Amino acid sequence: MTSAAPDNTRNRADALPKSWTPSEVEAEMYERWVDAGYFTADPGSGKPAYSIVLPPPNVTGTLHMGHALDHTLMDTLSRRKRMQGYEVLWLPGMDHAGIATQTVVEKQLAVDGKTKEDFGRELFVQKVWDWKRESGGAIQWQMRALGDGVDWSRDRFTMDEGLSRAVQTMFKRLYDAGLIYRAERLVNWSPELRTAISDIEVKYEDVEGELVSLRYGSLDDDQPHVVVATTRVETMLGDTAVAVHPEDPRYRALIGTTLEHPITGRQIPIIADDYVDPEFGSGAVKITPAHDPNDFEMGLRHGLPMPTIMDERGRITGTGTEFDGMDRFEARVEVRKRLAREGRVVAEKRPYLHSVGHSERTGEPIEPRLSMQWWVKVESLAKAAGDAVRSGDTVIHPKSQEPRWFGWVDDMHDWCISRQLWWGHRIPIWYGPEGEVACVGPDEQAPEGWVQDPDVLDTWFSSGLWPFSTMGWPHATAELEKFYPTSVLVTGYDILFFWVARMMMFGTYVAEDAALTAGKSGERQVPFKDVFLHGLIRDQFGKKMSKSRGNGIDPLDWINTFGADATRFTLARGAQPGGDLSVGEPHVLASRSFVTKLFNATKFALMNGARVGDLPDRAQLTDADRWILDRLDAVRAEADSAFDAYEFGKACEALYHFAWDELCDWYLELAKVQFAAEGARAEATQLVLGSVLDAVLRLLHPVIPFVTESLWQALTGGASVVIAPWPQASGVPADQEAAQRVSDTQRLITEIRRFRSDQGLADKQKVAAKLIGVDEAGLGEQAASVANLARLTEPGADFAATASVEVRLSAGTVTVELDTSGAVDLDAERRRLEKDLAAAQKELQGTAAKLGNEAFLAKAPEHVVDKIRGRQQVASDEVARIGARLAELSGK
Repeated sequence: MTSAAPDNTRNRADALPKSWTPSEVEAEMYERWVDAGYFTADPGSGKPAYSIVLPPPNVTGTLHMGHALDHTLMDTLSRRKRMQGYEVLWLPGMDHAGIATQTVVEKQLAVDGKTKEDFGRELFVQKVWDWKRESGGAIQWQMRALGDGVDWSRDRFTMDEGLSRAVQTMFKRLYDAGLIYRAERLVNWSPELRTAISDIEVKYEDVEGELVSLRYGSLDDDQPHVVVATTRVETMLGDTAVAVHPEDPRYRALIGTTLEHPITGRQIPIIADDYVDPEFGSGAVKITPAHDPNDFEMGLRHGLPMPTIMDERGRITGTGTEFDGMDRFEARVEVRKRLAREGRVVAEKRPYLHSVGHSERTGEPIEPRLSMQWWVKVESLAKAAGDAVRSGDTVIHPKSQEPRWFGWVDDMHDWCISRQLWWGHRIPIWYGPEGEVACVGPDEQAPEGWVQDPDVLDTWFSSGLWPFSTMGWPHATAELEKFYPTSVLVTGYDILFFWVARMMMFGTYVAEDAALTAGKSGERQVPFKDVFLHGLIRDQFGKKMSKSRGNGIDPLDWINTFGADATRFTLARGAQPGGDLSVGEPHVLASRSFVTKLFNATKFALMNGARVGDLPDRAQLTDADRWILDRLDAVRAEADSAFDAYEFGKACEALYHFAWDELCDWYLELAKVQFAAEGARAEATQLVLGSVLDAVLRLLHPVIPFVTESLWQALTGGASVVIAPWPQASGVPADQEAAQRVSDTQRLITEIRRFRSDQGLADKQKVAAKLIGVDEAGLGEQAASVANLARLTEPGADFAATASVEVRLSAGTVTVELDTSGAVDLDAERRRLEKDLAAAQKELQGTAAKLGNEAFLAKAPEHVVDKIRGRQQVASDEVARIGARLAELSGK
């Protein structure tokens, strides 16, 4: 029997549902948190500040697994710091996503046969704003479903009035300093979108094309000629040179001469450049400076003409040939045909696998194209961003990512910031009637009759200001004084360059701005003190998630099916600094089981009177009580250390195994025996169990906030675990002797259970037994627990042992004699064991076959191979164990 539980704990247990059903609890609980103001930051607070800005998702976006991981980790950090007594600001917001948003609205117009030109710029931009208000931001309610504890009162949008002022201010400062300029340079051009696009929007894919070798110059072998190879025949219409290596003896005599272009008839020079690889192909390359990055650089070095032969839609133009007006892909075919007719196609290789950049938005091959654009001169900005990390002002976690950071910022090229769109921050440059140029600041007016530049800024320009523009810069605000610089930036290592570098460049450029240093003794600021870089999410087999593979996972599906807690715990448990993580349904099922285990254990504890109160003197506690309290101290310290180092997976593993293995599987079972003792011992157990559960729920809350809130409120009667204090060390030295006795007890029970299983005894079947040597081994007080957990009963007068097992412990050996007569059907047991043996042998053969397959070993990820090796070892052990038991039965 158990001791009577206090009425209040029974009532709280009854208040909990029979089982944990997330869909019935989470949404309402989240809104209660928001309404209570738990996530609203107070810049006037005297608490130490902790701040994170949310990497702004696109206004067109929905929550994907990468977002879910980011948000889970940021929420974990924020909730923990709030519990530790910090004033926490987790600031949310969205990016206007210039290209993506404009494309969405243009597609809507196309349904009615309209284009943006039919409406004009002003009306079209208004339609985009209308779409944003009505349909944008679906990701916000998804964030609520995940449990994001963001300060919704400070929600920001990159085109809000305040953020637009910040953009205009930064542009003017850079322009006036000579760090923004306009020039004709090569860009990534999207013919479908008709704009330059950023590097991050270009995805490289291996495609099957053709490599065509063309003959330039005379068709007479005795006359000057060269052979070049290309995968883009149409670009030869823009060739202005042929390049060879200066030391290549085959072409030394031709360097400095000219050859007639096969189609245009222009005379083009043969130039010498060290860039050319004489070992590749013929050792000669065609140079099209306006349509190839390497050719462009060579064109600059040699002062070559740079004719652009494609318009904004990717059509051939300005060549004076029959190909003008053709689409680039049509021209590729037709140019090759003409050259073939003239005998200039020397060789064709099909298929030819090569890497081609594609637009992430449209899927089309991007076109390197010479275009007049606005640029940021990045040399000094990038150096400052690198120096901030070198000096330790900003720390990258893990440190192993630092070389990657320096590799980018130390070799950064000027940044193209203009886009040929209508939706976005208009470039604040105005042109006068006489060719005058002026940059207009946020409080300035352009002269009457002047015309504004039609381009808008790259989305990354405004998001590069995000850490401080969202807090009111360029004005001095209470938020900037309290919460800037931000504490940590959490993001994937894949956008370390594209976004993090831009924030660091802008943040260090305005580091001494009065608005950022107000109240901070004028010290130089950086946008964030820590940068935590996590890896990419892969499927359970280690494959990168992608639409083409069909292995992507919608986190909302997981939240709806398994709950937000299980989804979050799965992601956090796999997250380590810089490392990729594999997730699949088996992982989230395990997480749901953990949440269920925690719920059931707490409810059981409440039904048995567990409560929070002053603990008795340790001298009045049992070994099990002291052991679980000491283990709680140790796991709290381990979790704290891991969280502080952004080792989320390590923290989650420690808490998971403590809660499941030690608290639920061992202490709760030992507590049942102590409850049965009633009186002071039972009451002490209730207080110990309540105290441990209280701490465990608080330690787990940052990762699994919903179930811990429900359970903690039932256990403590407190308002909310969201604002509960973070567990602290007890300050009591660990009782090593008690820990050893508990360890010996666990070993004894485990060995008896294993022996029972080998004997074919059912788990719940009680068997008469004698424990010999228990007192000598120092476990006299544990005898009742051993008997209860090992399903042993007191031997009767007619007891006769039929089996025995010896268990060697730290202070002696305990012999367990059991009477199994009549408890085991030998024939049935033999059949069961033979079936188990066959299964183990099949598993052993299967794993051996896989590990013996060289092709499999060459392709499979290392962690998959290690898992199979582990399965093989388990199967091998099982074959040996079952074989031994069968041999034992045969001897009877």
